[in-house]
Amino acid sequence: MIHQYQNNGYYIVLDVNSGSVHVVDRLAYDVIACLERKNPCHTPETLKTQETRDDLAGELPHYPRQELEEVLQAVAELTAGGQLFTQDIYEGYIGEVKQRKTVVKALCLHIAHDCNLACRYCFAEEGEYHGRRALMSYEVGKKALDFLVANSGNRRNLEVDFFGGEPLMNWQIVKDLVSYGRSLEEPHGKHFRFTLTTNGVLLNDEVQDFVNREMDNVVLSLDGRKEVNDRMRPFRNGRGSYDLIVPKFQKLADSRNQEKYYIRGTFTRQNLDFSRDVLHFVELGFKQISIEPVVGEEQDLYAIREKDLPQIFEQYDTLAKTIVEYEKKGKGFHFFHFMIDLEGGPCVAKRLSGCGSGTEYLAVTPWGDLYPCHQFVGDEKFLMGNVEQGILKPEIAEEFRSCSIYSKEKCKGCFAKFYCSGGCMANSYKFHHTIHDTYNISCEMERKRVECAIMIQAALADE
Repeated sequence: MIHQYQNNGYYIVLDVNSGSVHVVDRLAYDVIACLERKNPCHTPETLKTQETRDDLAGELPHYPRQELEEVLQAVAELTAGGQLFTQDIYEGYIGEVKQRKTVVKALCLHIAHDCNLACRYCFAEEGEYHGRRALMSYEVGKKALDFLVANSGNRRNLEVDFFGGEPLMNWQIVKDLVSYGRSLEEPHGKHFRFTLTTNGVLLNDEVQDFVNREMDNVVLSLDGRKEVNDRMRPFRNGRGSYDLIVPKFQKLADSRNQEKYYIRGTFTRQNLDFSRDVLHFVELGFKQISIEPVVGEEQDLYAIREKDLPQIFEQYDTLAKTIVEYEKKGKGFHFFHFMIDLEGGPCVAKRLSGCGSGTEYLAVTPWGDLYPCHQFVGDEKFLMGNVEQGILKPEIAEEFRSCSIYSKEKCKGCFAKFYCSGGCMANSYKFHHTIHDTYNISCEMERKRVECAIMIQAALADE
């Protein structure tokens, strides 16, 4: 499968199955397009036939035949080298992926089902997750870490995200659980990588010092410009949160040498000019940036609609060009959705099946219930078990294990499938009541982001 597109003056050819990227001139671009149209399963042998050469000359009469044949020879060499017109070798692995023994490597600890903000798009209903407000106890947290160690097999590195609601509302328990986790490392041959996701309201020097000692990553929630953030992320009394939290986030990011953190925003229909919010983050001094599209119901005023996609695509193009310009000036920053690895990328299992929710990654409620991920918490159909008794409904894990780019019809012909791994299963369920589908608007945005990410790397390699 070949995907071709033009972006920022570059003619780009992606061989989907191998991941090979080729930046070519217009002649080669047109030749490859013609060859793909005629036969998407070319081999080095079919490319060398007289019939192929004649077809090419007939389809592209405005190019000199000698130049066409020179490009054809180069295409044949790339095809022989496994860089063009490659076949899908991964579908045969899917049986092995499905049969893998469940090894839990990450937990999302809902340390607080409570929040001190009232974000208008919050899927967690101000931290309540369709249930009650609650804080995780130390005993429940200990059992969760014990469960993780016991079910992690031979895996050494384990990941724990302190999540909410707002986890700083249960700060002492966060500290106690980090300490307990550290006590488990040497006896069990494990290493915990802790992450904290916070809105920053309760962030202070003591929290910052602890986080910098113990947390491998910190996610800082902020939506961008003051008016954007305060419209969607107010306190419950309606007052905006921007002025309080921005200085705290700046201080924390600097204290971590602008590494191992993300400023994480959400853009909605009310700020479709979100590239301006990314640049606002840059102006504030942040280097690690993520702004995600909101996911909402059609009736939600803030929800993104299909008709918004052209404007969103323009924003991604603008942002990609800006990143190239800033990088060339020595003022580069990282934008999460444009950070793809064209050299190695994730392992085969990750490319085929995604984040591992329901199998490798689980969410734990304050009272110890286990769910496939934080977005399923509160939906009793996905209650898998608890930290005391373990997995009580293995059939849920089996269903998630069977989910892959080959169980989703929309993924099979998509050029971005090995980058997004089929997209978010929770969003699929939200809109289609099955995890074996995709959220169409999200797919369109992901395809655009992949194109922009590849263009950025092409432009920077062109220096």
